[in-house]
Amino acid sequence: MKRILTGLKPTGDLTLGNYIGAIKQMVSMQNKYDSYLFVADLHALTVKQDSEELKMRIRKFIAMYIACGIDPEKNTIYIQSENEYIPAMSYLLECTTTYGEASRMIQFKEKSKENANFSVGLLTYPILMAADILYCDADYVPVGIDQKQHVELARNIAERFNNRYGKTFTLPEPILNETGTKIYDLKVPTKKMSKTEENPVGVISLFDTLEDITKKIMRSTTDSIGIIKYDIENQPGISNLLTIASSLTNKSIKDLEREFEGKGYGEFKKYVALVVTEEVSKIQDKYSKIINSKELDEILDKGIEKSRKLAKEKEKIMKEKMGTIR
Repeated sequence: MKRILTGLKPTGDLTLGNYIGAIKQMVSMQNKYDSYLFVADLHALTVKQDSEELKMRIRKFIAMYIACGIDPEKNTIYIQSENEYIPAMSYLLECTTTYGEASRMIQFKEKSKENANFSVGLLTYPILMAADILYCDADYVPVGIDQKQHVELARNIAERFNNRYGKTFTLPEPILNETGTKIYDLKVPTKKMSKTEENPVGVISLFDTLEDITKKIMRSTTDSIGIIKYDIENQPGISNLLTIASSLTNKSIKDLEREFEGKGYGEFKKYVALVVTEEVSKIQDKYSKIINSKELDEILDKGIEKSRKLAKEKEKIMKEKMGTIR
């Protein structure tokens, strides 16, 4: 069975967009692949974090993913920082990576412009990401288009290491997330719904109260056309609500257009709010049962044991080939 690896950066808040655009796809893929899922807490440290908040968010993210349908029996789930061999591998990989490669990463170029006093970790974390991927010989890495470059870097690093020291790593391939499931901000429906958005009025968090979710949907931006039709260019707000409703009900957008033909935006928004709150309510019920349970720690203990064993073996092979072991 091919292996797939997904990392979760514990920043911001998990949103309905994350659920529809990524988590639901992960749930379907966990039946097809040997699936590894980790919280990339070391990546979060490239910028300043509140330590207590980060610690809380790591646990919340894992519990919420499980509540959304990620099956611990079908996934190896662990926290990145608990595997000490991955950062050790990252340094070895850094020594085979050029500064030019690291500095050409789009996210590094953008974030380093925003802050001239950026950390060295911001420059090197794509190599740590490569170690995340390569230690377990992941065949596939699901990513958005903005992360595709990082998987390509991991592949280039692996190929160079293999050529220099002999076959050591599987060459990973990116799986691009389906663009048809992208969810947009409710107030500004031309931009993606983001878990790091500073203004939360257009973002539905999976931790929001059902009342707040209903209010946000009822106040969402639409238009003056008055027709419930999917038209992303002229009716981005209505198109976004149609996508949300279709994704959560498995009804086609065409079926929804026919169902609400001749009806007003208010009635349609009430329907979308009901669909979303019913789904989120089920998720939140599962989340409340697992967040402080012993089961969650047992899942993480089992996952890190398996992860650490693989990384330890791979780091030893690397050191032997590079000449840094007795």
